[in-house]
Amino acid sequence: MGGLSLLLFVPLLLSGRRDLVIIGAGAQAWIATLINMPHFMASYRLVYRDRVSIMAHKWASIVVPCALIAAIIAALWEAQYSNVGVVAIIAVASAYLAWHYTGQVWGMMASYAYLDGVRYEPKEQWLIRSSLRILLVWHVTWFLYTQLRDPGRIAALYGFVSAGTLLGFALGAAGLIRLWRRTGQPPPARALVAWLAIFAWYAMMGRDPKAIFWVQIAHALQYLAFPARVELNRARVGRRTRSVVLHMTVYALLLLGVSVLMAQVIPARAMDSVGHIFGEVPGRAAPILLLMFLNIHHYFTDGVIWKIRNPAVRRDLFAHVNAESALPQAAAQR
Repeated sequence: MGGLSLLLFVPLLLSGRRDLVIIGAGAQAWIATLINMPHFMASYRLVYRDRVSIMAHKWASIVVPCALIAAIIAALWEAQYSNVGVVAIIAVASAYLAWHYTGQVWGMMASYAYLDGVRYEPKEQWLIRSSLRILLVWHVTWFLYTQLRDPGRIAALYGFVSAGTLLGFALGAAGLIRLWRRTGQPPPARALVAWLAIFAWYAMMGRDPKAIFWVQIAHALQYLAFPARVELNRARVGRRTRSVVLHMTVYALLLLGVSVLMAQVIPARAMDSVGHIFGEVPGRAAPILLLMFLNIHHYFTDGVIWKIRNPAVRRDLFAHVNAESALPQAAAQR
């Protein structure tokens, strides 16, 4: 999916357009409902699939959501008098988003390298991850620059960090070139695309801050491939093809159904309920805080459940690869 975002975003950037969103608010809402929200729900499926998973990830399944609920209730109460609590939660979510995006890119690069039987040496890892950390700093600075009432206060910093992304590109390229020279073969294509794509994403956001909408969609599409693969690998165990197809169809329909509920139905009801309890301003803040809850919890959950160094994660994510590689060995032994 990173390749798709490159095919779409690069021509938009080269066109010189300043408005990169193109579509209206209504279309954005439904695209987000049908693509962005399912990637949150897929994450919940991984964590809350059974008691064993819930207890294995207590921080992600219990502690963090309870803490977020408490913070949101406090922010809603305070919204009767001040918006400080609401703004603070939004700021935390926005800063965490930078960590989430850049972390996902490294996770994808590590996964695709694993699939191709390639390992990054420490120096190569340092160069590539340093390039992503520079992008992380840019994302946080971009958020401040676009959201502060007086962005001029950090204009010089924003310009400096934006120029620093060129250094980030150079560092990452150096790490990939070292990998190429050491192994004698190009870096895994999908890993390279994931790394290049995030530079295109941030170029879109730099040109038009509202283009973060498309970046969210691109990220969601990239992410969905991973929980869907885990679900498929689990569904294939001891089942026939027809049963697996049915399972995955039900899985997709449930993700979409719950996503419509969470994105289109519950926010309106939350706004009405909170408005009646606390007043008009907290009522308007309720849907925003609900979305912030989903975002922050998802970012934390993502950092907990996707550890490629964890044998259980590798087993679930790469079970299809292990099964396919075992077939020639089994045939040779017969």
